[in-house]
Amino acid sequence: MHLAYPAVLAALLFCVGLYGVLARRNAILVLMSVELMLNAVNLNLVAFDVWLRDTLHAGQALTLFVIAIAAAEIGIGLAIVLMVYRNRGTSDVDRLRDTAEPTGPETDSPRTGIQAAASGDEKAEATA
Repeated sequence: MHLAYPAVLAALLFCVGLYGVLARRNAILVLMSVELMLNAVNLNLVAFDVWLRDTLHAGQALTLFVIAIAAAEIGIGLAIVLMVYRNRGTSDVDRLRDTAEPTGPETDSPRTGIQAAASGDEKAEATA
């Protein structure tokens, strides 16, 4: 078997997956693109395992490991995307970056001493 055919196919799959990760805005399509990239890696692992005629079949064993990791990744990823969609109403990756919590001090409105103390008590109760 010629090694060039599966290597070219794997390179094309990886490039399509990379384009999907960089260009897509929907989180589910990004996850599908990551899966394409992992499948391209699996194809390379199996192709090189066959080409090298490895007696231990390390490429195939590693492929099974990558498939198990990919299944766990897609399960957790879809759960996170569904939870974000329920809470925010969108799975658009660009909008999710805009809804991050602010890290700096609040400058919207100055608080009086009573409001600041009440806010501090609420934070203390939330962390306890």
